[in-house]
Amino acid sequence: MKDSPTRDLLAFDPIDDAFRGFLRPWRFEFAEGSPQIKLDLSEHDDSYVVKAEIPGVRKEDIDVRIDGNQVTISAEVKKDKEERKDGRVLRSERQYGFSSRTFTLASSVDETKSDAKYQNGVLELKLPKKSTPSSKRITIS
Repeated sequence: MKDSPTRDLLAFDPIDDAFRGFLRPWRFEFAEGSPQIKLDLSEHDDSYVVKAEIPGVRKEDIDVRIDGNQVTISAEVKKDKEERKDGRVLRSERQYGFSSRTFTLASSVDETKSDAKYQNGVLELKLPKKSTPSSKRITIS
């Protein structure tokens, strides 16, 4: 006869088992609180066009910085959601998150002529290239 494992019924602790289930690791999704910035970048003769998908963010919470040929897009989410029933708070969810993308372009950007629009969760940047100073070789006589 094969020995079967026996369970000690006295070792069962309902409180301990409940806490073990409660302390199981929580699963957090990165996209829950922080915006994901997805980019499309295209180059034209005289400019770059960037389309950045940043859903769920107010335009006031988006920051674009240009430093020569380096562009940084940052976004912050601040959402408060509260469900009430008969004056009591039953559930309160607060989402706060920050995301940033930095990329380097082949040419410097003329930040004085740059343009940014945000509509339907998409930030569109038009980044004109700085006119490169022409170089000329001088013949020494």
